[in-house]
Amino acid sequence: MLHTLIVGMGRSGQGLHLPALARVRAAAPGLMARTPILAVDPFRAPAEVPGVVAAGSLEEAARLRPPSRTVVHLCTPPGTRASVLARLAALGYRKIIVEKPLAVDLTGLVDMARIRRGSDLDVTVATHWLDSALTRRLHAAVRAGRHGELRRIDVIQNKPRFTRSTAVHDHPTAFDVELPHALAVVLSLAGRARVAGASWEDMVFGRSRVPRLGRARLRLNHVAGVRTEIDSDLTSPVRERRITLEFDRAVLVGHYPCSEADSTAQLRVVGTGGEVTRSVFTDDAFAAFLRGAYARYAGPVSRMHRTLPVQVDAVRLLAEAKRLCAFQGAGALQREEVRGGAR
Repeated sequence: MLHTLIVGMGRSGQGLHLPALARVRAAAPGLMARTPILAVDPFRAPAEVPGVVAAGSLEEAARLRPPSRTVVHLCTPPGTRASVLARLAALGYRKIIVEKPLAVDLTGLVDMARIRRGSDLDVTVATHWLDSALTRRLHAAVRAGRHGELRRIDVIQNKPRFTRSTAVHDHPTAFDVELPHALAVVLSLAGRARVAGASWEDMVFGRSRVPRLGRARLRLNHVAGVRTEIDSDLTSPVRERRITLEFDRAVLVGHYPCSEADSTAQLRVVGTGGEVTRSVFTDDAFAAFLRGAYARYAGPVSRMHRTLPVQVDAVRLLAEAKRLCAFQGAGALQREEVRGGAR
C-alpha cells in the first residue's frame, strides 16, 4: 500500500487534495496505507489538521515514510515547483502528482521536463476534468459520430476570486487558474491546436488593481478544423463551469460541478429538430482522478502518464497566449493600485 505526502498545505493541498484522499481511502481501503498522511509546507507554519502529521522538512518526511512507497502531492505555487521537485527527486521520491498547471511558462516547463527525465520521475498532473464523468460522456459523443462532426467548443469558467487573488500571490495571470482544466479537455476532444487570439483583463477590487488576474479569453484553431473559445472571468458574481459542443446535428451543453459542496454534473443534448434530453449524474472527478493515479502507482512503473503530452501542450499554448497578450500591451507588469488610490 502507498503512503501520502502533501507538499504545500494551502487551498489546493488542504482544501482539495486532503478531502478527496479521504474519499478515496473510504472507497478503496486496500489502496492507501492506514498511516497518517504526511504534510510539509515550505511557506507557512504547520497547522494541526486531523489525520495529518506535519513534518518540519522534506528530509524529515523522507525519514518518516519510505520515498519509494510514497505518492507526493506537489501543491506549492507553480513558480516554485521546479526547485521543490528537484529536492524531492534527490530524496528518492519518484511518484509525483503535480497540481495544475505543470508550469506557468516555457522556462518552467523545460526545468520540469529536465528534472523528470533526469531522475526518471513518474509525474501526473492534477487536471482532473479529464477523469470527469461529464468529460467521458463528451468523448463518447465525439467518438460515436451520431451527431455528425464536431465543429466548435465553447467553455465558460466563471467564479468570484477577489479575496484570494488580492491576498495570495500564487498565480501570475487568470490563464493559470481555471483555464488549464478546460484546455486539457478541449485538446483531448479536438486534438492539437494553435492560438488564434487571446486577451486578459485586470481585477479591480475596491481601490486595488490586480493586473492580469481579472479575466482571460483564449481562442484556438485545432488542426482537425474545430474552433474553440475559452472564457474565464474571475470577477464574476456567480460560479459556472459550462462547456458547449456544437456538432452538425446537435448541441451538447455540459455543466461541471462548481465546487466541492456538490459533486453533480449535468448534460443537455439539443437536436436540430428542437428535441431536448437532460441528464444529471454524480461526478466526483477529483476523487476518481486520485484513485486512478494511486492504482497506477501501485502497479508496474509507468514512464509517462497518458495525459502528460496534453498537459505539456496546454502549458505551451497558455505561454503563447500570455506572450500575445503582453505584446498587445494588455495588463500590467506588476501589482499596482487603482489610479488615485494608495501606492
